[in-house]
Amino acid sequence: MAEKGARDESMLPKAWKAMLGPADYVPVVVRSVERVHDVTWTMGPSIHEHYEMVYMKSGKAVFDIEGDQVEIGPNDMIIIKPNKRHMFAVRSKECDFFVLNFGFTDSRDKSISEVSLGEFIDFLEGRGAGPYLFLKVNQKNDIISVVERVVNEGDNDDIGGGFMSRLLVMELFVLISRALKREWENSLRKMGYKRNELIRSAVGYIDNNYERNISLKDISRFVFLSPSYFTRAFKEETGMSPINYLLRRRIGRASELLLTTDRKVSDIALAVGFSNQQRFNDIFKKNMRVSPLRYRKDGAGPETP
Repeated sequence: MAEKGARDESMLPKAWKAMLGPADYVPVVVRSVERVHDVTWTMGPSIHEHYEMVYMKSGKAVFDIEGDQVEIGPNDMIIIKPNKRHMFAVRSKECDFFVLNFGFTDSRDKSISEVSLGEFIDFLEGRGAGPYLFLKVNQKNDIISVVERVVNEGDNDDIGGGFMSRLLVMELFVLISRALKREWENSLRKMGYKRNELIRSAVGYIDNNYERNISLKDISRFVFLSPSYFTRAFKEETGMSPINYLLRRRIGRASELLLTTDRKVSDIALAVGFSNQQRFNDIFKKNMRVSPLRYRKDGAGPETP
C-alpha cells in the first residue's frame, strides 16, 4: 500500500520542523504490507528502484538475489539494495512476513534519492558491493516492534499519520544501523588481522586529514565502527587513544613549522587543525614541556613569533 498522509510543511508545528530540518534526506516508505503465503506460492523475478526490507515472522523461504541463494527463517531480516533482481519461494507449510519498500527523499525538493540517511547509508555502503544485507534479530528486539508499527501506521488515516510513519522509519533505520555495526564489530573480534587492517586505515585517515576539523566520530565512521569500540581497538593496537594520536600528529607538524618558518603561532595553530591559539598553546606545552614560542626560541628556526 502506498504511504499515506503526506505532510504540508506550512502546517507542521515548529518543534516538528526542528526535528526534520537538520536531515538532508528523509526516509520514505513507498509500500508496507504483511503477507501470509503457503508452500504453493512463489514470486517471479522482480526488480525495484527502492530498497526492499523483508522480515520473516514465521516459516521458511528462499530468496534468489542476483543468483545468490539466501535461506531465511523466523526473525531473519533481509534488505535488498535497489535495482537487484530477486525471486522468492516459500519452503514451509505457511510463511508470515512483513515487506517494506523504502527510499529517501530530499528534504528540500522532495525528490527520491538513492542517498540514504546518515549512518545507515554510510554503513550500508561500507558493507561492500553485495546486493543485499542479512540480519538476524531476536523476537523481543525493538526492530521487530518498530517494523510492525510502521506497517500498522500505513493504515492509519488519523491526523499526523504521515509524520508518525516517518519518525518510525527513522527510528527503524537507527536501530538497524546499530545492529549491523554490532554484528560487524563482533565479527572483527574473531578476525584480529582484519581489525589491525582497519586501525591502519584509521591511522592513514588521521595522517591525511589531521589539519582539518575532524573528530573521533569522523574517524570511527571512516572504518564503520562505533566510537567506543573504535577507541578501545585503536588503543589496543597502537598503545594510545585515537585523539591522542591525532593531537601528537598535529603537534609534530606544528613543531616543524615553528622551526622552519616565520609564520605566526596563531597561523600555525590553525594550519595544523586547532580551532584557536589558546588550545594549541595548552596542548603543545603539555606534550613538549615548553610553550610554542620558547620551543621556537630554543630551536634552530626563526626567532620571529
